Amino acid sequence: MFFKQFFDKKLAQNSYMAACQKTKEAIIIDPKRVLEEYAETAEAEGFNITHVTETHIHADFASGLRDAAKRFGATAYVSSEGGDDWQYENMPEDTVHLEDGDIINVGNVELKVIHTPGHTPESISFMLTDRGAGSDEPMGIFTGDFLFVGDIGRPDLLEEAAKMEGTTEEGAEAMFESLKKMKDHPEFLQVWPGHGAGSACGKSLGAVPLSTLGYEFRNNWVFEYEDKDAFSRELTSDQPEPPSYFAQMKKVNKEGLPEFKVKEVEVGTPDELPGQVFDLRSKEAFKKGFKKGAINIPYNDKFLQFAGWYVDYDQPMTVIANPEDSGRLQKDLASIGFDNLKLIVPEEEADRYSDDSYENVSIEDFVQDYEDRKVLDVRARSEYEAGNLDNAHHIHFGHLDEKELPFEKDDTIHVHCQSGVRSAIAMSALKARGYDNVVNIDKGYAGIKKAMN
Repeated sequence: MFFKQFFDKKLAQNSYMAACQKTKEAIIIDPKRVLEEYAETAEAEGFNITHVTETHIHADFASGLRDAAKRFGATAYVSSEGGDDWQYENMPEDTVHLEDGDIINVGNVELKVIHTPGHTPESISFMLTDRGAGSDEPMGIFTGDFLFVGDIGRPDLLEEAAKMEGTTEEGAEAMFESLKKMKDHPEFLQVWPGHGAGSACGKSLGAVPLSTLGYEFRNNWVFEYEDKDAFSRELTSDQPEPPSYFAQMKKVNKEGLPEFKVKEVEVGTPDELPGQVFDLRSKEAFKKGFKKGAINIPYNDKFLQFAGWYVDYDQPMTVIANPEDSGRLQKDLASIGFDNLKLIVPEEEADRYSDDSYENVSIEDFVQDYEDRKVLDVRARSEYEAGNLDNAHHIHFGHLDEKELPFEKDDTIHVHCQSGVRSAIAMSALKARGYDNVVNIDKGYAGIKKAMN
């Protein structure tokens, strides 16, 4: 048997390929939308990708399920659990719909379906047995967003992101029952999760790529609880705020997206910039001069996790960026379901549109009289609750484009996050809303606490 894990660092997402080395058939589990890695691996190993499946309707990235079925001529396998509201739409005619206990045979590799609701009602896991090795014992389990290393999938995303009232409590109860099913399986079973550290799909995901069921029994907090109500309270508390794009992902992954292909994107400097504008320069370059209204998200490994809060799926996008990044940027945006990149303005031409700037204040100057200042803390809720300035108002940086702010437009507002990264993004969002007298606190809350101790 062949096995490979693919890790998308930008979204902390795992996908997998398993194959029978005798029949050369392969299956992809939880494919992302950009398929090159799978194609390259299959070609290098001499495999035909004949099967493609996923554990549930994802909320945190755009699925490549339909694209993979079309590109590779593979049969798609999807969950039919969860009731009528949780059925996949617009799938190929030969799609196989799975229920608990069903088997997918990929040559001599067997995947048995286990219904593991909680994160979502239709969620399934796949227990893999390598029959080609002559074994009747399962080797591991693809758990998707059910069981992670050190954590489990959160049940509140449907309510938090998709505004489906009452689903948090129902999901927590279902998760408690799903965990009981794991007690029936051998402790040597490897756990192959759908996400790693950095994902917003849980609150304490481990950074190691896989685990064993026995290790999780002894070390994962979720197996410590015998009382369902206590478990539910702990599971639903202190979860990170879900990025706003999650709601869009639930919709498009259920209904499907057009097939993704890299295209030629216009590069230029027109008088008017179409649609929403994202400035991908560093925060240091941006603060010196920028187009008011542009959101500053530096183009690095954190780009998607930050940009996903602000992307408007109903508008085209202009980016101020390096044109050589066009293909890579399109692939990144495609992974959160956005395909309407319209224009790239070269970074060296950014000054052509510059009509605003902002200033930083040093920690030393800020702490001298911070009690008399209007302060905005843009960190995550858990960070704020762990420690904050008494006079600070708290609004997560990702909500600054939509939530009502407790300030007047002409107020001088001092803004901080933990270290200065998110507050720089917040500065651009506040400027876009017409708060002109905003000041970024250099080095953030960490610097403030150090200076005050």
